[in-house]
Amino acid sequence: MDETSRRAVDAAVRWLDTHHGSGPQQQTMRILKVTEEAGEAASAWIGVQGQNPRKGVTHTPREVADELADVALAAFVAIRSLGFDPAEVLSAKAAKVLDRMAAHQALTTQRGQDTAPR
Repeated sequence: MDETSRRAVDAAVRWLDTHHGSGPQQQTMRILKVTEEAGEAASAWIGVQGQNPRKGVTHTPREVADELADVALAAFVAIRSLGFDPAEVLSAKAAKVLDRMAAHQALTTQRGQDTAPR
């Protein structure tokens, strides 16, 4: 997460806290916002694919990417609203993904060696 993103997330949380509060109900709303934004990304992808026969092609891949960025920012706002540092949470999750991928690769390599003709 770069500095601009961090500042935007912190500013959004401050604004939301000031205007709506920061209790459990508002945390819930911020988590639900992630699903709303994901729906917009899905809708844009449907528009890229032209899957709505009434509308045809309505979006570009860049618009989908922008919607996905909204999903990420909404998630970071929700994470911050829960009291965690989004960059730290993301980094920890990324490390787990890398560990899982490395373990899978090691298992695949081992199985390949075990099943290789001798």
